[in-house]
Amino acid sequence: MGVQENGSGDLGLSNVPLGSKNKYRRMDSELNDYSDDDLEVVPYKQTQQERSSSTRKYVFACAVFASLNNVLLGYDVGVMSGAIIFIQEDLKITEFQEEILVGILSVISLLGSLGGGRASDALGRKWTMGIAAIVFQLGALIMTLAPTFQVLMIGRLLAGVGIGFGVMIAPVYIAEISPTISRGSFTSFPEIFINLGILLGYVSNYAFSGFDAHINWRIMLAVGILPSVFIAFALCIIPESPRWLVMQNRIDEARSVLLKTIDVEAEVEERLSEILKAAGIGTEAGETQEEKAVWRELLSPSPSLRRMLITGFGIQCFQQITGIDATVYYSPEILQTAGIEEKSRLLAATVAVGVTKTAFILVAILLIDKVGRKPLLYVSTIGMTVCLCGLAISLSVFKGSSLGIALAILAICGNVAFFSIGIGPVCWVITSEIFPLRLRAQASALGAVGNRVCSGVVAMSFLSVSRAISMAGTFFIFTVISAVSVAFVYKLVPETKGKSLEQIELLFQKDRNWQEEEVEMSDTQQLVQQKNASVDI
Repeated sequence: MGVQENGSGDLGLSNVPLGSKNKYRRMDSELNDYSDDDLEVVPYKQTQQERSSSTRKYVFACAVFASLNNVLLGYDVGVMSGAIIFIQEDLKITEFQEEILVGILSVISLLGSLGGGRASDALGRKWTMGIAAIVFQLGALIMTLAPTFQVLMIGRLLAGVGIGFGVMIAPVYIAEISPTISRGSFTSFPEIFINLGILLGYVSNYAFSGFDAHINWRIMLAVGILPSVFIAFALCIIPESPRWLVMQNRIDEARSVLLKTIDVEAEVEERLSEILKAAGIGTEAGETQEEKAVWRELLSPSPSLRRMLITGFGIQCFQQITGIDATVYYSPEILQTAGIEEKSRLLAATVAVGVTKTAFILVAILLIDKVGRKPLLYVSTIGMTVCLCGLAISLSVFKGSSLGIALAILAICGNVAFFSIGIGPVCWVITSEIFPLRLRAQASALGAVGNRVCSGVVAMSFLSVSRAISMAGTFFIFTVISAVSVAFVYKLVPETKGKSLEQIELLFQKDRNWQEEEVEMSDTQQLVQQKNASVDI
């Protein structure tokens, strides 16, 4: 299973983690050691290095532009945590209305996610991102000008639909356009931009809190419109996903995109052959698969697809039901319970939370393609469990004391840090990697629906549950759920580091332990390396 993937009879190594090198460059280096004609080899090697640098920059730019929609989600989450304080004062809304206003965005975004899956298959990944930006921009404008709670809710609903589109499509697009060796890092970009958006939202709260209560929250929400301008520019730059182009039988265009995103020209044809096979183009089996409706296949899945759906949907739900949105949306209320009363101090503390959350996502980006997805998930889920337990203790045993305040701030920062190191970004990476090409967009949309529903349930019920069983009791519940997520990762999440998207699909076709699969893959990789080394010599 570790041996792949070209059609010319050579053994492929694109699933082997080799840092910034791939099989062709390593073979070039070895040829350089044994060739008598160094004058021919060195210029070729320099050309390959220049091409490698160019493709990395190109894919990096595509990943950045594709992730801009996620700034909108992050900004909305961050800014609403502070803006809601002033919205209450200006529009005189109740606590129940506050919960609805905060949580409805996550719930309604599931409609965007479901629609985004179909739209991305029909219109393409690229233009679905454009639709997302337009819908969100309209919603943000309505919220900014809203004279009443009812109008504010209309804008919030539109913003939720736009966010649903953007959240599900960005990881899919980036996974499909990225080279295998760095797919994990690039697919984590949407989570970086969510965190950046949250931080900008917190900073906006602090910066505009001094204005009159009638105007400051409107300015805070209006600033969220600005990223949409950059998204419009991005759509003129980034290409369409090569895998979507293949699904549309636009093979030459797909080859052109692959030439821009893969270092070695010979590998382009191999990857294109893989994608054609995965899409079922040119095979009788493929034609049969295309005739079968995607949703019928998702609703009546094969055993391997059922395993994929459980993994993808489950990890998306665990990302949210461990309480990250409660921590982010309601950090001012949590810190008030801990003992901080002054509004400026509350908003300043939330900025510290945002900085921590954003800083630690960079750690994940650096490590995800080196140590793998699963080790980061272990560190993340175990660390979150400890921090959530610590926060519950600080809100119960040490509530109101200086020690309690310090422990609460430390526990909140620790929780968001461990979230950012693992389950935050890795969740989206996993769900964009594990599904077959023909189902990827809509299956990923299902995962995003689970994520948004769980986010909405947590956001809309947190204050009410906290009133009923205390805030400390609520975080004890999150602690237990986080502990369960550790077991889920161990049992149901495979390691996908260094494997092509088409190869990852094979992991789910055999009903064996992930550990056995990964050992088998590692052994095969070593055999392939030894074989290539002997051939080169």
